[in-house]
Amino acid sequence: MRTLVLNAGYEPLSVVSFKRAVVLVLAGKATVLADTGAPIRSAGGLHRHGVALSTPAVILLVRYVRAPRRRAVAVSRRGVLRRDGHRCAYCSSHAATVDHVLPRSRGGGDTWENLVACCLRCNGLKGNRTPDELGWHLRVRPYAPAGPVWVLRGAEAVDPLWEEFLDLAA
Repeated sequence: MRTLVLNAGYEPLSVVSFKRAVVLVLAGKATVLADTGAPIRSAGGLHRHGVALSTPAVILLVRYVRAPRRRAVAVSRRGVLRRDGHRCAYCSSHAATVDHVLPRSRGGGDTWENLVACCLRCNGLKGNRTPDELGWHLRVRPYAPAGPVWVLRGAEAVDPLWEEFLDLAA
C-alpha cells in the first residue's frame, strides 16, 4: 500500500509506503486527509495503550518542505510504456518494448519525441528503418509528458483516492 504525500501548500510531493506515512503521522509531522478504511493496530491492540488508526491514503505535511524543482521528466523505458498505455504505436497491440521512430544509427536520440511503445513483432519488422520507409503511420504522436502525476516520485499508478488532490494541484 502506498500513500500520497502533500506539502503544506497541498502540492503533491512524493509517494511513500503506508508504514512511512504512519510514522510521519504518529510523529506529528503530517495529518491524514484521506484513508483507505483498512485498520492498523499496534501490538497492544485496543487494550493496554494500543493504538488503532486507518491506513492513510493521503497525508499533508504540517510544515512546508522546499522541494527541488523538477524541470523535465526523465526519459525511461517504463515512462514511455506508461505514456503510451502499453499499446504499440504502429498496430495498437500490447507493447513490451520501446522503439526509436528515427533509428539511433540515423541520428535519432533517446527523447520523448523520438521514442514510442512497440510490440515485439513491429519492432522486429521495422528494424533500422523509419515508419515512412515502410509506409507505416504512428497511431500516437510522441510527446514529453507533464503534470503532477509525471513529476511525482514513486507514482507509477494513481490510486483513485488521490485523484481529487492531484486535480487540485493541476
